[in-house]
Amino acid sequence: MMMELWRLLIISILVFSPSFINGDTDQSDASALNVMFSSMNSPPQLTGWTASGGDPCGQSWKGVTCSGSRVTQIKIPNLGLTGSIGFQLMSLTSLTDFDISHNNFGGTVPYNLPPNLQRLNLAGCNFNGAVPYSISTMKPLVHLDLSQNQFNGQLNVDFSQLTSLSNINLANNALTGDLPQTMSSLTNLKTLNVQNNQFTGTIDVLGDLPLENLNIANNHFTGWVPRQLQNINIQKDGNSWSSGPAPPAPPGSHANHHKSGNHGKSSDSLSSGDGKSGIGPGAIVGIILAIVVVVAIVGFILFKRRIRRPSPDVEKVDIHKPFVAPASNDVEGKPEYMELKSVHSSSSINTTTLDTVPAVVLKPPPLDRNKSFDDEDLSNKPVRPIVTKIPTPVPENVKSYSIADLQMATGSFSVENLIGEGSIGRVYRAQFDDGKVLAVKKIDSSVLANHPEDFTEIVASISKLHHPNVTELVGYCSEHGQHLLIYEFHKNGSLNDFLHLDDEYSKPLTWNTRVKIALGSARALEYLHEVCSPSVVHQNFKSENILLDVELNPHLSDCGLANLLPNANQAINHNACAPEVADSGQYTLKSDVYSFGVVMLELLSGRKPFDSSLPRAEQSLVRWATPQLHDIDALTKMVDPALEGLYPVKSLSRFADVIALCVQPEPEFRPPMSEVVQALVRLVQRANMSKRTVGNAGRQSESTDTNDSVN
Repeated sequence: MMMELWRLLIISILVFSPSFINGDTDQSDASALNVMFSSMNSPPQLTGWTASGGDPCGQSWKGVTCSGSRVTQIKIPNLGLTGSIGFQLMSLTSLTDFDISHNNFGGTVPYNLPPNLQRLNLAGCNFNGAVPYSISTMKPLVHLDLSQNQFNGQLNVDFSQLTSLSNINLANNALTGDLPQTMSSLTNLKTLNVQNNQFTGTIDVLGDLPLENLNIANNHFTGWVPRQLQNINIQKDGNSWSSGPAPPAPPGSHANHHKSGNHGKSSDSLSSGDGKSGIGPGAIVGIILAIVVVVAIVGFILFKRRIRRPSPDVEKVDIHKPFVAPASNDVEGKPEYMELKSVHSSSSINTTTLDTVPAVVLKPPPLDRNKSFDDEDLSNKPVRPIVTKIPTPVPENVKSYSIADLQMATGSFSVENLIGEGSIGRVYRAQFDDGKVLAVKKIDSSVLANHPEDFTEIVASISKLHHPNVTELVGYCSEHGQHLLIYEFHKNGSLNDFLHLDDEYSKPLTWNTRVKIALGSARALEYLHEVCSPSVVHQNFKSENILLDVELNPHLSDCGLANLLPNANQAINHNACAPEVADSGQYTLKSDVYSFGVVMLELLSGRKPFDSSLPRAEQSLVRWATPQLHDIDALTKMVDPALEGLYPVKSLSRFADVIALCVQPEPEFRPPMSEVVQALVRLVQRANMSKRTVGNAGRQSESTDTNDSVN
């Protein structure tokens, strides 16, 4: 009998042990799914999911597939999910398939996505902002679908390591700029859909890819469709293609060596054919000989002219060295230019002035293409030196860093040190050998490429901004075509994180702290608008750009970078900007005041400027809240539930009065920031005399001291 019991016990262990092992979910995976469930507002349709604890692999959570103890797939499309997708997804290192398509999330995509995905499907989720740069590190990625969202700005993804990608769908967004040159690395790409965006430039970068299906319709592409792509399944209407035959590819280009295969005949086969087309060997030899003769004649004429031209004022130049004329706006450091050694006494140039110029160069006179050389004897023209632009000096209080220093401090700009991503670049945490921690903003090269100002001018301008509530510029870097700004680091992140991200480690902001943040932010804008000369319009005032230090004092970031921002008509979330900006794209001091009022509404209500998960009438924060700002009963119902009723009622009412002034639709009726600051100071002073607050059930309770609000 005893023997039978032992056998039964052993059989039970053997039968049930596999499921027990599979059910023991890795703790980091379980925690990531807990946070994700809470961030999605704990939807009941996700059966089995919980906000804490639980066993995703052992309890068959809806849409979750495991291998052993690790989560490998999350597929939860078309479930009407809202909220956000959490901020711990990076710990899902075994996840290969992530499909949350066709839900109602909205907002931006967190940058810390699972790192080892093979399939990523975020289609149809109302996401906006920039496409996450962290996609660049997903080396195993095969399928990427970001279609039917509201992604905007440049496609700042580095495709150089994504050589496994076979299918990319970016259709129906608002992406702008040229296609990234790194797309040329996508050697396995079969299908690319980018229709219904605002892409510009040519599609030459796609010419050598093994594409079978390509949809580039309804963009702003120009130039010609590469010949290699003309025989595939392609949709290209709705662009500004050049008319006429395409120019021949330059010698040695990829187009001349493109393989055949899916694209029909190769370049070689097209040039040979059946003898009815192409150029024979004899013709090629004749053309080459003709070119040689023409070049020799032109060279002899130019040689004779150079001999006749008097040049007593310049140093002799080796006539056998070919002259190369660089672009007129790029003359510094060009060896082909001759340095001016002396100036003739009859010249109108003041030689004492030239002594102060660091580099003076000679430039050939501009060539009028409508005249022949015989129309005007260039040798009789006086030599006119062109003075290069003196670079704007950078103040001594701003340190110049090297790329090597910043790479060491940021771990080669690793994803682990990525702390933010915006419309002009990404921000990294940098820890230096001396223990100092700073924030490094790496500006996208495409942003400065189309910008007329010199980077050092931007640095010099920002370095003049000094205020306790403005993030301080510490240094900069400009090497090898890279442009970076180094700021002081604030470990508590942004106001947006505190208000809108669920984090078990951070406590809700008290009423006093919210007033302090509003007042400090108002003082920052007052400084930019009314102290700086000329006035500085921020243009991007939002909770994401209000950084909090260890004492939760606010520091406004991105000041002085307005000219680098994309145009307002490219912005997706018009609910956070002033009506006149949404209509005309014109920013003013008063549009900053409006944006400040929106942030105050976030502080009061705890809501986002726009939240697609709410009922339609409540999605736009300003539209929903404005009619209720002067109704005290409605106002108390608007207050962030995280405050648990602990706030001075009169302080709340006066706070709402300031908001109502700031978010008026007519800009001329909005107050200047100095008046806003005074109103908030009076609010704080009066609040200090009142110690009564309304509790959750209408009870009276004591408020905390508000003296720190005026600091």
